[in-house]
Amino acid sequence: MTVYTVGLWRVKAGREDDFVTAWQELAHLTQRDFPGTSAVLLRDRDTPTTFISSGPWDSLGEIEAWRASEVFQVSVDKMRELVDSFEMHTLDRAAIAGDELGHSI
Repeated sequence: MTVYTVGLWRVKAGREDDFVTAWQELAHLTQRDFPGTSAVLLRDRDTPTTFISSGPWDSLGEIEAWRASEVFQVSVDKMRELVDSFEMHTLDRAAIAGDELGHSI
């Protein structure tokens, strides 16, 4: 069963581009160390210092290994300098729409 990670990031004003670059670096290193993973970073149009990151994982164990990895720890420590706050969440799918159309979410 697919498990999802979601990060809610409140970035310091003026540091948005630095944050996006740091997130992309983390995503690249994550894909290197955990092949087959994918993620998306979304930015709020109304509050441009608010970002949401999300990605599907094959298992909770894989998420735990990622969060315990040196790559994750070092990257998030660097990103802490760029944010006022952030939250990490692990979620299970409650419902889905679009499967019958061949779309996945």
